[in-house]
Amino acid sequence: MSETAAGTDRTPADFWFDPSCPWAWLTSRWMLEVEKVRPVEVRWHVMSLGVLNENKLDELPEEYREKNRPGGPAWAPVRVCIAAEQQYGPDALARLYTALGIRFHNQGLPRTKETITAALEEAGLPAALVDAADTDEYDKQLRASHKAGIDLVGQDVGTPVIAVPGPDGAPIAFFGPVVTPAPKGEQAAQLWDGTLMVAAIPGFYEIKRTRTQGPLFD
Repeated sequence: MSETAAGTDRTPADFWFDPSCPWAWLTSRWMLEVEKVRPVEVRWHVMSLGVLNENKLDELPEEYREKNRPGGPAWAPVRVCIAAEQQYGPDALARLYTALGIRFHNQGLPRTKETITAALEEAGLPAALVDAADTDEYDKQLRASHKAGIDLVGQDVGTPVIAVPGPDGAPIAFFGPVVTPAPKGEQAAQLWDGTLMVAAIPGFYEIKRTRTQGPLFD
């Protein structure tokens, strides 16, 4: 890889997530494991299923249509995340994502303002950031962050999106991998190596099989 993370000899891996997605959450926990076993540094960014789906709501099942409608429940967590990043930086975003993900996915708590407030407090951030859930104050920045990730892979994917610098400096980007449970140790390293290997092949687009189980959290 031709680029390294600032001040380190680690390869930056840019990771776009929507905190509401359980599959992105599992992939993110795998990436934290990858940081332990490969010279990689994850850089976190927000993307939005609400933004991704806003022009195809009629194609979604009723349950998802309601969640993803403009200003609906899918928008609140990402709006708070982008507000935290804009005001307090990427490290704050990483802490908040972990606090939200544990509550949303591992603990199965409702995606309410009360849950988000508790996550903010655990992340060492002002509880007042929860007010961003109900406004479009940071939607311009949210859309810009979303676009930066989705432009690398196209509209036919979801969250997460991961990008690393290729040998020629151009990003190697891909959706996923979708995996459960999150691999650890050498298995995490092997999945990372294999993902980069296939993603770097010009013209390679997809490996897929039917999911036989839902997300499994530790």
